Amino acid sequence: ISREDAKPTGEDKTAILFSTAHKAGALADVLDVFKQYEINLTNIESRPSKKRQWEYYFFVDLSGHRTDKNIQDGMEEVRKHCLQLSILGSFPRATELL
Repeated sequence: ISREDAKPTGEDKTAILFSTAHKAGALADVLDVFKQYEINLTNIESRPSKKRQWEYYFFVDLSGHRTDKNIQDGMEEVRKHCLQLSILGSFPRATELL
């Protein structure tokens, strides 16, 4: 992750970080937006907040570049369901298996 995004290659990932309210269904609401905008999640991890008990941050990798229309529109909608949303950056995904 750098200060500037890599240019779109057509085979990209975008990393985001978000937090939601501590209430039933808050994460499901965000996941529904990804489904609605056909945004594929390739990785999702949760980490507890060091500042507030019961608050979690979610680190997510998405298929696509942040300049893709569905990613832009989806992030606008996701933001409505989050306490915090940061788009960390876009980068080419690995195309070869190691």
